[in-house]
Amino acid sequence: ALGPIASIERKPKLISCNRCQYTTEELYVRLRFGKADIEYLVNLLRPKLQHRTQRSHGLSVEDQILIALRFYACGTFYQVVGDYMGVVKSAVCDVVRDVSIALASLVNEFVSFPKDNQIAQAKRSFFLLRNMPNTIGAIDCTHFINRKGRHSINVQLVCDADLIITNCVVKWPGSVHDAQSALYRELQTNQPDGIILGDSAYPLLPWLMTPFLAATTPAQACFNTAHCKTRCAIERLNGVLKRRFACLNYLRVEPQGACNIILACIVLHNIATRPTSFCQNEELTGRIIRDAIVRH
Repeated sequence: ALGPIASIERKPKLISCNRCQYTTEELYVRLRFGKADIEYLVNLLRPKLQHRTQRSHGLSVEDQILIALRFYACGTFYQVVGDYMGVVKSAVCDVVRDVSIALASLVNEFVSFPKDNQIAQAKRSFFLLRNMPNTIGAIDCTHFINRKGRHSINVQLVCDADLIITNCVVKWPGSVHDAQSALYRELQTNQPDGIILGDSAYPLLPWLMTPFLAATTPAQACFNTAHCKTRCAIERLNGVLKRRFACLNYLRVEPQGACNIILACIVLHNIATRPTSFCQNEELTGRIIRDAIVRH
């Protein structure tokens, strides 16, 4: 007969990237978030990521957040992230999946179209950009490359003048047309108190303004100039999003997993961009990043 099986005590997983050992500037470079921001994310996601048991020494919520943020920020292979963070590749894969699903589930909480007094503020902000009146958003569509090197994930974003995302549609395959979205159907039924600026790929509608294909008068040329310079907000947003989260430049996961990662990055972008109601002062963030650029 077999004798008693000796229990094997598992060693706790060690995380080499402890946020306490880095300055705020160093954390922004490595994770795109500072200490206060990370603490906010830990508390926000704790109900969704907290392990029910510590018998297997599972990763803490903070460890999971740090691993996921490192992946989002650098976009490298799971093995490389694991080596840097002190965990195995499979753990990184599981953590990125779980944290992405948790963040994606909060998209409706952090991404919302302007309403009531927010509309007036959105109009003022856009008008201050390039004197484009009655504007509440800019819309564009961008594609993300999958693990086979093809543009398979189609993402439509609407942003305000402060580059906060106010609507998002993340779908696969990438053949979905720009104009086909729940936002389109909603605004066709309940037209907003304002206009959204789109490029020539979109239809011209009472609430969706596109440029003249061939301006024949000075007034039309002036409109096109103001339209183009104001709509640049959405193009800047796409650039900021992909620079902030390098993982978006090449998604090495299956389509549904890629969609969850994109949604997670959208939520994180809004958390990082919004005023102090969510995170620490953005002016501090801007100064830190600007000073780092100057030094290099």
